Amino acid sequence: MQPVERLADKLEAPSLDDRSYRVIRLPNKLEALLVHDPETDKASASVNVKVGSFSDADDMPGMAHAVEHLLFMGTKKVSSGKCIPCYRLVFDAAKYPKENAYSQYLASHSGYSNAYTASTETNYFFEVSVNHESSESTPSDGESPLYGALDRFAQFFVAPLFLSETLDRELKAVDSENKKNLQSDNWRLSQLNKSLSNPKHPFHHFSTGNLETLRDAPRKRGIEIRKEFMDFHDKHYSANRMKLVVLGKEPLDQLESWVVDLFADVRNKDLPPNRWDGIQPYSEKEVLTQVFAKPVMDNRLLDIYFPYQDEEYMFTSQPSRYLSHLIGHEGPGSILAYIKAKGWANGLSAGEMDVCPGSAFFTISIRLTADGLKDYQEVVKTVFQYISLMKETPPQKWIVDEIKGMAEVDFRFKQKSPASSFTSRLSSVMQKPLPREWLLSGDKLIRDFDVDAIIKAMSYLRTDNYRLTIVSQEFPGDWDHKEKWYGTEYRTEKIPPDFEAAVRKAGESMAKDRPAELHLPHVNEFIPTRLMVEKKEIPEPSKAPKLIRNEEGIRTWWKKDDRFWVPKGNILITLRSPLAGVTPMNVVKTKLYCDLVNDALVEYAYDAEIAGLAYELDHTMIGLDIHISGYNDKMPVLLEKVLVSMRDLEVKPDRFKIVKERILRGYRNNIFEEPYRQVGDFTRWLGRDGGFITEQYLAELPLLTPDDVSSFKPQLLRQMHIEILVHGNLYKEDALRMSSLIESTLKPRALPELQWQVRRNLILPKGSDSTYVRTLGDPANVNNCIEYYLHVGYYADMDLRARLLLLGQLTDEPGFDQLRTKEQLGYIVFTGAKVAATTMGYRVIIQSERSPEYLEERINAFLSMFAKTLEDMTQQEFEAHKKSLINKRLEKIKNLDQETSRFWGYIGSEYFNFLQVETDVTHIKSLTKQDLTMFFEQYIHPTAAYRAKLSVHMVTQTAPKLVAGNITPAEQKEKVLGLLTKYMTSMGIGVDEDKLASHFSHIDVAAGDQSAMISAVANYLTEDAQVPEEHAEQIIEQGQQLLSAILPSLGIEVQPLTDDAEDLPPVPPVKDTTFITNVHEYKASLEATAGPRPLMDLSKFEESEPKL
Repeated sequence: MQPVERLADKLEAPSLDDRSYRVIRLPNKLEALLVHDPETDKASASVNVKVGSFSDADDMPGMAHAVEHLLFMGTKKVSSGKCIPCYRLVFDAAKYPKENAYSQYLASHSGYSNAYTASTETNYFFEVSVNHESSESTPSDGESPLYGALDRFAQFFVAPLFLSETLDRELKAVDSENKKNLQSDNWRLSQLNKSLSNPKHPFHHFSTGNLETLRDAPRKRGIEIRKEFMDFHDKHYSANRMKLVVLGKEPLDQLESWVVDLFADVRNKDLPPNRWDGIQPYSEKEVLTQVFAKPVMDNRLLDIYFPYQDEEYMFTSQPSRYLSHLIGHEGPGSILAYIKAKGWANGLSAGEMDVCPGSAFFTISIRLTADGLKDYQEVVKTVFQYISLMKETPPQKWIVDEIKGMAEVDFRFKQKSPASSFTSRLSSVMQKPLPREWLLSGDKLIRDFDVDAIIKAMSYLRTDNYRLTIVSQEFPGDWDHKEKWYGTEYRTEKIPPDFEAAVRKAGESMAKDRPAELHLPHVNEFIPTRLMVEKKEIPEPSKAPKLIRNEEGIRTWWKKDDRFWVPKGNILITLRSPLAGVTPMNVVKTKLYCDLVNDALVEYAYDAEIAGLAYELDHTMIGLDIHISGYNDKMPVLLEKVLVSMRDLEVKPDRFKIVKERILRGYRNNIFEEPYRQVGDFTRWLGRDGGFITEQYLAELPLLTPDDVSSFKPQLLRQMHIEILVHGNLYKEDALRMSSLIESTLKPRALPELQWQVRRNLILPKGSDSTYVRTLGDPANVNNCIEYYLHVGYYADMDLRARLLLLGQLTDEPGFDQLRTKEQLGYIVFTGAKVAATTMGYRVIIQSERSPEYLEERINAFLSMFAKTLEDMTQQEFEAHKKSLINKRLEKIKNLDQETSRFWGYIGSEYFNFLQVETDVTHIKSLTKQDLTMFFEQYIHPTAAYRAKLSVHMVTQTAPKLVAGNITPAEQKEKVLGLLTKYMTSMGIGVDEDKLASHFSHIDVAAGDQSAMISAVANYLTEDAQVPEEHAEQIIEQGQQLLSAILPSLGIEVQPLTDDAEDLPPVPPVKDTTFITNVHEYKASLEATAGPRPLMDLSKFEESEPKL
């Protein structure tokens, strides 16, 4: 056997990186990056295979995506450790044939997995705890969750089973995933760009796939689809196309031993790299065209696509970053500053878009106003005028040095990311032709100022080398085509000659011809220069910030970073004002005010943003939130500018009109969001004492004027309570100065605690069962959704909280496996705890084409089934789940922002429970199986007498009941029989209507039992009509399609055709639900909880000893 080749033992890494690295190549040419992290509590691995949807067969789009799904569905176990001649695989007794063995193993070790399919690669990854109970010791091989997960993971690439019994289900999962995206403008517009590209280039492909492309159409052509997927895997999956990253706590030698042992049997077929050099996504036919597309959401976009060079081998200079820095700039002199001042646009982004080895695009995307849409040609001309400015100015070294310098600072102080994010990204980076020592830094750092490369890059931004896409629901209105896969309405045409000539003139313009407002950016004054961090040895990082000011009008929390030692900080401020959320109109006025301030700060704040310092100003139901984050050097400067802008805002009518219209479109678009993204808004609204929903804001916004906001602003800022958290590389004096800065700039009166809003949730009565039904606003969305919520109790009840969290752990994998994998209810399935301000409960969310009523039945069936699962669970299994949950709760914070978010969450909750994690762990450890069983029987089981349930049903406008109206069951059966009679007659079958009806006499047609109807037709054909079996099968196959089409039009919810329907868990008997028809009366009938209160005296957090 050939030895393992060592490619690199040291990688260029961030200054604070405490990991060690090794890059190896196995004898089968599989390349692996091994990462030893002595401090990690999570281990992870990722394999990136250099094959994706561009390798799909033209007549079977979605193959790569389907193979990605199918690899999860069970593997054989290959004997390892030996080189097998001719790559013949010798199988032991199947070790991991169970389809969910992998996911079960990960779930029991605080882990999870995922995968994605891209154009030229497929990426698989997982994450687990480093050991069974804690991260304090490194376990041996046999005990390591990483080894066990790797063992199962490796088999995806050695010996996948492609289980025939799972094939249909996973193809339905792919189909459901596709249907989830059908109304997403991102997917629709991306596919439109592909569908209108060069059909000879694989960019033209439909990448997701659906049942028609992956199952039905191939079967009609006589193709054995399982063999096609196995052949795809055999043809394209090869060790020399795979890059593996393994991150663990184990030493590098141990990780290398495992990788060699487990991945040695991945077959190497010495496949060549996929490249598409000889052909481009846009041919001459596609350039100099404009595409008008109608979106689902009310958005207005102008996208400019330039066919561009592949920069794969240009990693030392990365010339596209020079282009995107200038074109995408938002400061004075920029394209955006000019077209924003003209009232044409709200936003602009630009950058290179990789397509595949051999081709790319450079894209410019502009968010247009209504006036900008009318004048989109002027916007395009402005872009080309700026490009002419760039081309006539030699590449500026100071600009590259600025970009290069910030990239170096960002890389130097880069903090850790979650383990699976790291491995997944790096396995993809390994596919690039980078020196192995630069795997961490190669795509981050610019090393060369290459004038020729920049000039060549700009040469692609030509007036004869672009395509426009104009997106609007209104303009031009005469769309005459529909895109094949998503149904997007569009029209395409050549650029009109006069417009083409005007663009050409703009692209050749001289300085005297261009607007004087267009110029290159100035030197960025926000580039950080003070990057020192005073690091001190400490026994243990502090678990809570200190309260350094606690007065009637202000409360300041501060923690000097003692964990990550980076020159960064976060300032989070809540300006509490009861005016902000008291009525829907006030909520809208507060949002208008915030958005107007943000609009006024765009040019100023952009320099700070590209220098790693950003701000956010947003409205909440209790006031205003300001967040300042990034390098701490210039942080006070940005904070002061934001505060002064808030104080001195002048509401200009022209900007008010644009901002108001943008908010209006945002509210309208909210109604067109995917159902699973909307359903939680209604559950929260129904469970909150007060609160509003989008339609209430929509009713108020059109009535508001600039004067309304101008008069509201001083009222909003006049009296408030200020809550501040200062965290990071900032001293106590810095925190106090910034506290004073807020006070001295805004000068508010103190808001006494007695006037603070008290957040309360509503208590579902014991034994109640309520349902709220809401029809989707998007008429084309075919998906329904349910949120099934079971009230458990008060948020601060730590014992109940521990039980709820453990139940979420116990049901996570079984819920996904049963409801999504086995029953195929939908692509979106969530189970687990749901926490509100003062209450908590257990929830299930499913988005599906099935009716919410059916989904509710299946959730009840699953919970009833789980009661038996819990009863049969061994003590060892139960303890393993407890340990898995404890590991999740004790997961280490990876970076400064995560710790800030945790602190701010505790402060914002008003419980100030900075030891929440430790408290949870203490209560979880003490739980017994009997505790969980009693908890489940009291709060969760569908037949529990006192459980309290609220369901929210989001119903599609295409739901059978809404489509058909008030047709009776008898009329439904009569119409079905009539249509079947006509169908069989058209197939040459004489029909005795009475005998056919007799076969339907015991069938509840209204219940949609399609299987029973098909069986009745089959019995009639063979018993009464004496049709030969082969002919009868043909008639029945087509009849199934007919029934699937006609039943919904008659108001009948079709039950799925499944071979294993009899194996579904039975639906338990449950009490009838009460439908909520008047929300005000419903909420008025419920008791409210107490409000949140500190769990300990805040004086305990006041500083009493010297700190950093």
